[in-house]
Amino acid sequence: MTIAIFTPSQNPYSETFIQAHKQYLQDRVCYYYGNLRHMRLEGETALVPKHKEWQYRLQRKIQKQSYSAINGQRILYSLKQQQVDVVLVEYGTHAHNLLSLLKQSGLPVVVHFHGYDASVHVVIEQCEQYKAVFAYAKYVVAVSQVMYQKLLALGCPKAKLVYNVYGPQPEFESVNPKFSKKQFIGIGRFTDKKAPYYTIMAFNKVAKQHPEAQLVLAGDGVLLDMCKNLVKHYQLENQVQFLGVITPERYRELLGESLAFVQHSVTATNGDMEGTPLAVLEASVSGLPVIATKHAGIPDVIKLGETGLLCYEHDVDGMAAHMKQLLDDVNFARQLGTNGKANILEQFSMKRHIQDLQDILEAAAKNSLL
Repeated sequence: MTIAIFTPSQNPYSETFIQAHKQYLQDRVCYYYGNLRHMRLEGETALVPKHKEWQYRLQRKIQKQSYSAINGQRILYSLKQQQVDVVLVEYGTHAHNLLSLLKQSGLPVVVHFHGYDASVHVVIEQCEQYKAVFAYAKYVVAVSQVMYQKLLALGCPKAKLVYNVYGPQPEFESVNPKFSKKQFIGIGRFTDKKAPYYTIMAFNKVAKQHPEAQLVLAGDGVLLDMCKNLVKHYQLENQVQFLGVITPERYRELLGESLAFVQHSVTATNGDMEGTPLAVLEASVSGLPVIATKHAGIPDVIKLGETGLLCYEHDVDGMAAHMKQLLDDVNFARQLGTNGKANILEQFSMKRHIQDLQDILEAAAKNSLL
C-alpha cells in the first residue's frame, strides 16, 4: 500500500521518530510537510503538474477562492495521483487543522500523538478536545500510558486507541559503554518540561564531593542561557559543558564514555508533558543507566532499581542522591546499563515499534479491527 505521512514541518532535528516512520515503514511513503497553506511533497517540486496549476490559479481568480482552499484541492489531487491508501498524521494538532481536508479525501486516517498535543491545556482547548478528530480517525496512537489515559479521558473511544512506544534507532544497540569517565550526559531541548536547570542543581550537590565528575548537556532552546548563568552562579564552569545541537553519532560517542544518562522531566505549568523521551530509550538500549523522573512514559520503559534510578518531579535531592550512588558504585551502574539494554531490546525495539505501527496502518486501510 501507499502511506501518506503528514507533518507540520520538515524533519526538525529533535523529531527523529518521524524520520524513523519515513525510513522503516515497509510500504511506499509519501511525505507531506507544512500547513494547509504552505504544504510540500518531499521529492517533488510541486504538488500538481503545470497544466493543473494554471487551472487552479484561474479558478481562484474567477471564483475568488482563498489560497488555502485552492491548496487543499492541490493536495487532494496529489493524494489521488500518488494512489494513497492510508494517511498517518503526526501530532493531534496537525490532524485537527487538516480535518476538513482529510474528510474530503475519504481516506482512512491514523493520528499519532507525541506529547504537547495531548497535554498542553490551551492546545487541547483550541482543538476542541479533539472530539472531531477522534470521531473521524480509524486509530489514535499514544506513546505512553499516561498519554493513553489522557486521550481516553478526553473521549477517544477505547477501541480506536493504541499504545505504541517509540523505538530507538538500531545504531544505538551497538554502543558498549566503557564507563571510562565519571561523566553524566543529557540531551534534549532546553524547555520547561525537560527542566535542565534541575539537572544542574542536582549535579551541583554532587560536584563538591566529586570534583572529577562532569556533566555534559547537548541541545538548544529558550532555557539555555538561563542554564549557563546557573552554572556560572555555582562556579561549575570546569565541570559542566554545553555542546549545543549534536549529531546522533556524537551522542553515541558520549554514551560510550559516560557513567549515566540524566534528565529531570517535569510537567510544565501549561500542562506540557513528554510522551516517552526518545533519548531515554536510546541511552538505555546503549547500555547506560538512566537517572530521570517518574514522568509521563519514562517509568514505562525504565525499571526502577533494575535499569535506572527514578525520583519524583522537582526532587533535586533525590536526583543528586542517584548521581552520587552511581559515582560511588560503578559496578552498579554497569549492571543497570546491562539490564537496560536487554529490556529495551526485548520490549521496546525499533523493529517492534514499526511493526506495530505497520499493523495499525494496514488495519485502518482494510477497515478491520486490530
